[in-house]
Amino acid sequence: MSTGSDHEDLKAVVEEVEISGNPNGTYAAIMSKHKVSAWGSGHLRLYLLCGVCFLNSTMSGFDSSLMGSINTLPNYTNYYGLPSNGTASTGIVFAIFSVGQMCAALFVWVADWQGRKRFIFIGTIGVIVGTCITATAKNLPTFIGGRFLLSFFATCACSASPLYLVEVAPAQYRGTLAGLYNTFYFIGSILATSSVYGAHKHLSHHGNLDWRLPLWLQMACPALVSIAILFFPESPRWLVAKDRHEEARAFLVKYHANGDSDHPIVKLEMQEMIESMRDDGVTQWKNFFDLRVLIKSPARRYRTMLNLTFAWFGQFSGNNVISYYLPYLIANVGIHDTDTKLLMNIIYALVGWIFSTAGTRFHDIIGRRKMLLGSCAGMIIALSITAGTAAGYVKTGSKASSSASIAFIYIFGAIFAWAWTSMQPIYPAEVMSNDMRAKGMGTYKLMGGAAGFLNTFVAPIALSHIGYWFYVFFVFWDLFEFAFMYFFFVETKGLTLEEMDDIFESKNPRKASTAVKKMKYTSFIGADGTKREEVMEVA
Repeated sequence: MSTGSDHEDLKAVVEEVEISGNPNGTYAAIMSKHKVSAWGSGHLRLYLLCGVCFLNSTMSGFDSSLMGSINTLPNYTNYYGLPSNGTASTGIVFAIFSVGQMCAALFVWVADWQGRKRFIFIGTIGVIVGTCITATAKNLPTFIGGRFLLSFFATCACSASPLYLVEVAPAQYRGTLAGLYNTFYFIGSILATSSVYGAHKHLSHHGNLDWRLPLWLQMACPALVSIAILFFPESPRWLVAKDRHEEARAFLVKYHANGDSDHPIVKLEMQEMIESMRDDGVTQWKNFFDLRVLIKSPARRYRTMLNLTFAWFGQFSGNNVISYYLPYLIANVGIHDTDTKLLMNIIYALVGWIFSTAGTRFHDIIGRRKMLLGSCAGMIIALSITAGTAAGYVKTGSKASSSASIAFIYIFGAIFAWAWTSMQPIYPAEVMSNDMRAKGMGTYKLMGGAAGFLNTFVAPIALSHIGYWFYVFFVFWDLFEFAFMYFFFVETKGLTLEEMDDIFESKNPRKASTAVKKMKYTSFIGADGTKREEVMEVA
C-alpha cells in the first residue's frame, strides 16, 4: 500500500475482510464494500433468463422417471413384448439413453464454435424430433432408435445450458443460481410420473394411450425453450473469446451491476476474462479433437481429474439404481400394486425436488466440499440401513423391515438430492478454465454416460440375482468416494471462474481452496469527507 506524499493530507480508514480460497481475493473484497442488490433490475432479468434455461433440465428427469414408470404398465410391456421383471432386454431400452449421451459428448465443442444459445436451440429442436419418433414407434427397434436421438439432442441442450449458466451467473450467487438448474430434473420427474399415473388411471382401457400420451409430453419443455432461447444474450465469456468485448461489457453492466457502468466489478470481470482468454481462446472445430488442452500442465490434469471423478460419482453412488428402478426395488420389499408403485415414484420425485432446491442456497453458504462430504456420509448410513432392512424382509417377510427399507430409500434420495443434484453438472464446469470448459463438459458427459450405461444395463440383472447385496456394494463404493473427495476436491464457493486459476496453479489445490486469508481494505478520506481512493492488499 502506498502511503507517500499523495496521501499526506488524507485520512486513512483501514478495514480487514476475511476471504477463503483465492490468494488475491479481489472479487470478494470488492463485493464486501460495493454490494450489488440481488433484487435489482439487472439481476431480476438474469433470473428470468436462467429460469428458461432450467426447463432444459426437465428432460433428463422426465426420461428417467418416465421409463421407470411406463415399464410397470402392462400395455407398454405387452406391446413391445418386454418381460415384467428386470432383464437385459429391459436394460437396453434404458441404457440406450446413456449411449446417445456419450455420442453427443463428442459434439459439445459446437457450443464454443457456434455459441451457447445456438447449441441449446439445436438440441431442443432435436428432442422434439426424437419425441415424435418414440411416441409413434410401431416396434421396439424404432422405439430404441427414437430414444437414441432423443438422448443425443437432449445432451446437446443439457451440456450447453450449464455452460451458459455458470458463465453468466455472478460469483456470489453461482452455486445458487446455476445450481437450481439441475433441481428441475425433479420437475421433469414429477411431470412424468404424474402423467403416467393419471394416464394409467383413466386411459388404460383405451388402447395404448396410457403410455403413449406421456411420451408425447416429453417435448413440452424443450418446445418452450426452443422459442425463448432465440432472444437470449450470449455468454459474456464466449463474447470475449470472439473479441466482442463491448457486447460482453454491456452484459456485465446490465446483468451483474444492475445498470451501473462505473461499478468496479465490471472492470474487474472484464480484465479477468480478457486475461484468461489471451493465450488460449475457446475451442474451434479445427482443434476440438486436440485434447492436449485438458492435460498439458499439472493444473489442467488436476482440473480434468475433478471433472471426470465428479461425473462418475454423480451417476454411480447408488442414486441412478434407485431412480430408474424404484418400482422394482419397492416390489423387492413386498409392494406389487401398479398404482401404488407409481404414486411412490411421484413421492420420491417430490422429496428429491424439495431437498435439492433447499440445498442450492447452502452451496454458497456452507460451500461445495462440506456439503458433498456430509451428503456422502449420510448416503453411506442410509444405504447400510436399507441393505439391512431389505435383507430382513427377504429372510423373514417382516412388514416392519419392508417399511423401514422403503423409508431409507427415500431418506437416501433426500440426502443425495440436497448436495449432489444441484451441483451436477455445475461443479464440473466450474473447475475447468475458460478454454477447457466446452471440452470438459464433453468429457463430463462421456464419463457420466459410461457410468449411467453401466448402472442401467447391469442394475436389472444385479437386482434380479443378488437383490439387497447390490446396496452393500454401493455402501463400500461411497466410502471410497468420501475419502477421495476429502483429499482432492477443491472449494469453489465465492470465486470467479478466473480466480480459480490461482487455486489450481498452487502446489496443493485442495489446501489452497480452503485456506482463509485476510484482505486489508484502506480508504483514503479527504478533508471534506469524500472518499478519494481505495487500496486493497493481503493483510
